[in-house]
Amino acid sequence: MYGHLFRRGFHVGMSILPFLYFEYGETISGYASTSELKFVSAMIIALVIVEAVRLKLGITIFGQRDYESKQVSALAWGAFAIGLTFLTLSEYSELVWPLILSLSLGDPFLGEIRRAGLEPRSVFLIGTAFIMAIWLATWSLVRTPIWLAFVMAPLCVAAEWPRLRWIDDNATMLLIPLSAIIVILPWL
Repeated sequence: MYGHLFRRGFHVGMSILPFLYFEYGETISGYASTSELKFVSAMIIALVIVEAVRLKLGITIFGQRDYESKQVSALAWGAFAIGLTFLTLSEYSELVWPLILSLSLGDPFLGEIRRAGLEPRSVFLIGTAFIMAIWLATWSLVRTPIWLAFVMAPLCVAAEWPRLRWIDDNATMLLIPLSAIIVILPWL
């Protein structure tokens, strides 16, 4: 139970990452005497190394599931996807915010309504409305194009559905929508 609550809390806590990056990224990366993008890249490289060592030793940390001792953790997948989002869209805070919030808030929300026993169609509809609210909020706060709310909300929910053995939904829920944004970016 505590592991479940920790995972949910950690997810919600990831919501602060766009704020840290866009408000303090230059200061934080300055401590390492590098640019924001090089700092993010270095963090991804460090993540890959730490995750490889963790896997080699078969370690699970608090909040991880037992099977994660033998495969890349949900935390690592999520951090990798968030890092790629910053690297790819560093000049587009209006796109980074809703993408990361869709993962950090949307994934635990979907998990909880699924745990409540709702049927898949209801989960999809309620989840889409919730994530659409995130995209509409970012339209109001950081000028995300409003029409993206109607395209990206169902895509973000659908991206959480694949149950892949080696790739966690923390990756798919961000990397699939990120791919869509990259494709439509020239039109924005």
